[in-house]
Amino acid sequence: MTFFTIIVRGLWRRPVRTGLTLVGISIGIAAVVALVGISRGFEQSWAMGMKARGTDIVVSNMGSALAPKPFSSSVRDHIASIPGVAATCAIFVDLTSIEDSSMMVVSAREWGGFSWKNLKLLSGRMPNDSMESAVVLGQNAAEVLKKKIGDTVQIEAKELSVVGIVDGGALVENGSVILSLPLYQEISGNEGKINIIDIRATPGMTAEEVKSLCAKINTLIPEARAMPAGDNVGNSQAYRFISAMSWGTSLLAVIVGVLGVMNTMLMTVFERKQEICILLAIGWKRSRIIRMVLLESAMLGFLGGIGGVIIGTVGVKILETLPAIHGLLEPDLSARLMVISVAIAVIVGVLSGLYPAWRSSRLTPSLAMQG
Repeated sequence: MTFFTIIVRGLWRRPVRTGLTLVGISIGIAAVVALVGISRGFEQSWAMGMKARGTDIVVSNMGSALAPKPFSSSVRDHIASIPGVAATCAIFVDLTSIEDSSMMVVSAREWGGFSWKNLKLLSGRMPNDSMESAVVLGQNAAEVLKKKIGDTVQIEAKELSVVGIVDGGALVENGSVILSLPLYQEISGNEGKINIIDIRATPGMTAEEVKSLCAKINTLIPEARAMPAGDNVGNSQAYRFISAMSWGTSLLAVIVGVLGVMNTMLMTVFERKQEICILLAIGWKRSRIIRMVLLESAMLGFLGGIGGVIIGTVGVKILETLPAIHGLLEPDLSARLMVISVAIAVIVGVLSGLYPAWRSSRLTPSLAMQG
């Protein structure tokens, strides 16, 4: 009988208990995969949307809400005159319910600004002018809202015609209702207000030069903060709160898994007390006993981690199809997240086995004569 065989036999001694322990670990790791994957996916989806628009710098006032706070549209004129700024586009982005969809991105863009130019028409046309009562829908938004060319979409109290279906080159763009900025300002009562300015830096600027330009804008414009496009969402209070909540909830689920593994290993040590004593009597070193228990608990963690990754991935794929999420983000289910999740499960298993392993090493060969 090999060392590995002893470890496997120990786990399968009580298959129901081992199975329930694996379920506990799997649920904890599934929470890590789902919650962290969704929060990271949210950041990546918005970053890809900015990249699709060709945005180098984003000026916004990101507070605790998911959408930035409004500020005066005159800020755009001040920024446009700063050396190093090649182009600007004022935007008002809102996350709101539209008809049967509980959350939809409304992206109102400065008429003629560069943020319109990445939109590829799939059908229909673009609005004729800035005040035409019309919208274009990203292809995912059209699917969620069940709209086609010629239908109407109600925003606030106004009905707008759907004149085009577009491919924006990124998930967030394709999940948006897009219209002109002056029209939305009038509809929402935000005349003279915007909440985002997309900036294109002078071509050829390095990353350090872009950061220096952000610092210059922040010195001149106190109303909002300029950041490189890829850092904007990740540094917002709302995203940090969502990320912290995701990890916090995952941690609680993992702690439950720790307690489950520790209980299983303690019971295993108690039930196998005579076997462990015999192993000590035939010459096994106490370090080998400790290693045996730790490897058993690590294997529990590893198997639970694999199960958690599978459950979490399937769960996220199901959530992704829900109307409330569909078209807003693409969860991060990268190989890196999967490896981290399984590694967490293995670490949980090892930590959970430390005390049971220490208890097993305290046994003496003479106890093999009892029972």
